Amino acid sequence: MDLEHHQIDLRYENLRKRDPAKERQLLASLDESGQACPVVVLAQKGDVPFVLLDGYKRLRALKRLRKDTVRATIWELDEAEALLLERMMRTSWSDSPLEQGWLLRELKDRFGMSMAELGRRFARTPSWVSRRLGLVQDLPIPVREQVCQGRIPPHTAMKVLLPMARANRTDSLRFLEVLLRETFSTRESVALQAGWLKGDPQVRERILANPRLFLRVRGGNPAALRADLKALSATARRALGRVGEEALLDLAPRAFRRAQADCQALFARLEKEVTHA
Repeated sequence: MDLEHHQIDLRYENLRKRDPAKERQLLASLDESGQACPVVVLAQKGDVPFVLLDGYKRLRALKRLRKDTVRATIWELDEAEALLLERMMRTSWSDSPLEQGWLLRELKDRFGMSMAELGRRFARTPSWVSRRLGLVQDLPIPVREQVCQGRIPPHTAMKVLLPMARANRTDSLRFLEVLLRETFSTRESVALQAGWLKGDPQVRERILANPRLFLRVRGGNPAALRADLKALSATARRALGRVGEEALLDLAPRAFRRAQADCQALFARLEKEVTHA
């Protein structure tokens, strides 16, 4: 059945995170081949006769292509049962914990399902349900919006922003600005978070202004550098003790200049990094 856009209620759009790359691929495919797979809608009473259950990416792409209608398959089920059935019919349990939390909260708040019933429906323990609900209830709304739009990976939101939000909501929102400056891996985000939590206000401002520079300065192996500097210092002391010996007369000028240039380059770089960066 073909439906016009105004006939479809998008109330569950906020239960899905967005992936801009996949949506661009889908847009190109629909533009070239048309809609091959129908969306799934639920029949309901009211001015808007259908609720979209599955196919939010397809619907957005069709709107961008200025298509007036969308091909749909209609289910006539209880709304809560339809949500659960749509979830079970997906090919794999690939939702992030945040998406799972959004669905669990919807079933709990709108349909009054208890923690025990939700655990039974998903074949999970009540503690599993509780942890996922905690993710969506404790994260600030701006963070959840960025996860929905695909700008913040769900795993980064869980590992980095959720603990910060529980400790200091204001800090979590400021740190969100850092993560939105460019794309960071979860490992890089954790490194930035560690620097943010340990740093004074001046350090935090530097992270906020240029997080990539902070990662470059903090990268590498400080233990190995410390060992190299210690070895260099010991070598310099030994060489200093030999200055004045007759063997010095046979020292090739080229070797002397090379050692001098290497040491000067090292000290100049250390001065720049330690004093300025």
